[in-house]
Amino acid sequence: MTESSKSLSLPAQKFILHWGEMGTRWGINRTVAQVHALLFLSDRPLSAEEIAQTLSVARSNVSTSLRELQGWRIVRGVSVFGDRRQHFESVKDLWEIFRVILEERKRREFDPTIAVVRECVAEAKKSGSTDAYSRERMEELLEFIIMLSALFEEFRSLSPSALKGMVKLRGGLRKLLPS
Repeated sequence: MTESSKSLSLPAQKFILHWGEMGTRWGINRTVAQVHALLFLSDRPLSAEEIAQTLSVARSNVSTSLRELQGWRIVRGVSVFGDRRQHFESVKDLWEIFRVILEERKRREFDPTIAVVRECVAEAKKSGSTDAYSRERMEELLEFIIMLSALFEEFRSLSPSALKGMVKLRGGLRKLLPS
């Protein structure tokens, strides 16, 4: 971080840098993750110019990052009275961020995978050209990802307070379930 980020505390700078690094490990562009971190920590909506100046990144990079974050539905544009520029804010509720990211990952990654594996299984059954072992592996994978998808749908239907309560149970769930 540079001169323009001096308005950020050292812990905030450290968090933003780390969030950017973690973003790359999750398959997210570093600047996208840093923009999200800055907006998450900000107590007010920020303009793209403020974000670019604070993070010392190009305005075009900020615009691209904001579009991606809006596509993930964790950042939204807002109007600020007396300023014609668009401002941006992050969803602040951690449970909502978690839920939205899970929904987006399911939509972007799980759903297409289910569709393709389902097609592969159908083609393997129809053509008979795939060896039995490969077909069985694909069928097992399809069953597994459909179960996980259904589990996600169950979690999604829970209220945030019910989800929090379930997460707080942690190891207690094992006691309720047969081993």
